[in-house]
Amino acid sequence: MTELRWDAMVIDCRDPESLAVFWAALLDVEVRGRWHQYIGLQSTAPDLPRLVFQRVDDPHPAKTSAHLDFHVPSVADLPGAVNRAVSLGARLIEEQEQDGQSWRVLADPDGNLFCLVAG
Repeated sequence: MTELRWDAMVIDCRDPESLAVFWAALLDVEVRGRWHQYIGLQSTAPDLPRLVFQRVDDPHPAKTSAHLDFHVPSVADLPGAVNRAVSLGARLIEEQEQDGQSWRVLADPDGNLFCLVAG
């Protein structure tokens, strides 16, 4: 049996170029390559999956069934991380606190949700 390795998370979008610019800046990585309707970023670390953006013409559903979470070192670092994401084009959707955990839900410029999670 062939061993599987997680290579990428592919995000459908209308404008892969602008999303690649946003996510590359947010994650401090470079664009890895372009192929047909796809634009891929470098991975944030050698053994981690990378993000790939795929141009699609149809609108995405109002609520997606998956989203990305990104670790922020501490609650004190959350405001700076949120401000940075917003300055790059994200929108803050909501602030969450539950059982001593804090996270912020944001949307990228195409409306795809992601979270910044403290701790």
